[in-house]
Amino acid sequence: MASRILQFFRFSSPAIKDAPSASAPVFRNVPVPGVDEYYPLNDPPIGTPYSSEDFPQNKHLPKLFTPYSIRDVEFKNRIWVYSAVDGHMTDWHLVHLGGFATRGAGAIILEATAVTPEGRITPECTGIWSDTHIAPMKRVVDFAHGQGTAIGIQLAHAGRKASTLAPWVQARREHAAGQGAESVVAREVEGGWPANDNYPTPKPLSVEGIKEIVQAYVDAVERCKKIGFDFIEIHGAHGYLIHSFYSPISNKRTDEYGGSLSNRLRLALEIARAIRKVWDKPLFFRLSATDWAKEEKNASGEWVSWGIEQTIELSKLLSEEGVDLVDVSSGGNYVGQQIAVGPGYQVPFAKQIKESLPNLSVASVGLITDPRQSEEILASGSADVLLYARELLRHVDFPLFAAQELGVAVKPADQYERAWGRMLTPQK
Repeated sequence: MASRILQFFRFSSPAIKDAPSASAPVFRNVPVPGVDEYYPLNDPPIGTPYSSEDFPQNKHLPKLFTPYSIRDVEFKNRIWVYSAVDGHMTDWHLVHLGGFATRGAGAIILEATAVTPEGRITPECTGIWSDTHIAPMKRVVDFAHGQGTAIGIQLAHAGRKASTLAPWVQARREHAAGQGAESVVAREVEGGWPANDNYPTPKPLSVEGIKEIVQAYVDAVERCKKIGFDFIEIHGAHGYLIHSFYSPISNKRTDEYGGSLSNRLRLALEIARAIRKVWDKPLFFRLSATDWAKEEKNASGEWVSWGIEQTIELSKLLSEEGVDLVDVSSGGNYVGQQIAVGPGYQVPFAKQIKESLPNLSVASVGLITDPRQSEEILASGSADVLLYARELLRHVDFPLFAAQELGVAVKPADQYERAWGRMLTPQK
């Protein structure tokens, strides 16, 4: 028993030893420096592999647990968490997102944060259109940093898909109606701002309105600086505003923002360019690689839906505007989409982009649920990092579980160390 206790404490984080006195020395936990609240310092950071001198099994690390750097930000591993009345974060967000930081995620992304109030997906979505949003978000960011975890934010405008009910609320409405309810739009009594009684009929943005939205992104970035985010992701997927502009299925404009491919890409590039002018840290872009329609071009060679050929061109142009990483998802824009769902079903899109643009960092997402599957994706060069959403909702300890399954000893939080005895046993 004594040897197990010694082994347990051998790899714990540092402690302060008081000066010798007549009595036995006193040890205290070292706090994380530079934060307002007390957090015990975990050194190395949670989710970081231990030295192979102490754990020989770490001599040849799986790629999943190697660090990845973009600009001046180093991510400790490649398991990233993909990501409120009046758009404000609450204690729920601190507990929810903080839990990922204490379980070893390499990065956390605050998902779909609206740059304007009318750009929220649901009335309860978080926002960053006001300075009053800064302090609640900073609590979450400071906590993540206290655990040695990089944290970023996904800036979004939902466009024609804004002001909808949260999925579970819509399900309850349908159940109560006894049949499928016609609308997913949140009525005023439900906190929404509906355009009509059934589904909002979008109206074309004026050029002036487009410029105002671009400026809203810039204003949001200035708040991100004050909050202390490590990176920013532009949400340009899933049928939200930016995707609705670049896809020919949804973009029927006849001005400089519609028609040709270059015109349809204009809004995405303007937003990326405007952000890069005021943001010198890593910049990501989430895109949909396909609308999952029957064809990308018709027999006459005209673009009729969004697909991988146009996605590669958009990725190339985003890279030229200073985007460091594209986060490759798909769908969400076309009601007739036929998605070929299966394990890692979106990985081939990421792989095609990576092969075409090897100097651009690429992230893959979508039904990546197994540690060995994850390692195979990275080892094959299909992506540089992996993003997890539902798997981490089901299994918040996935980074530590993945390490154990792959035979890697990584740092758990000191407070959870006793749960990971098998992982923390040195192997010859």
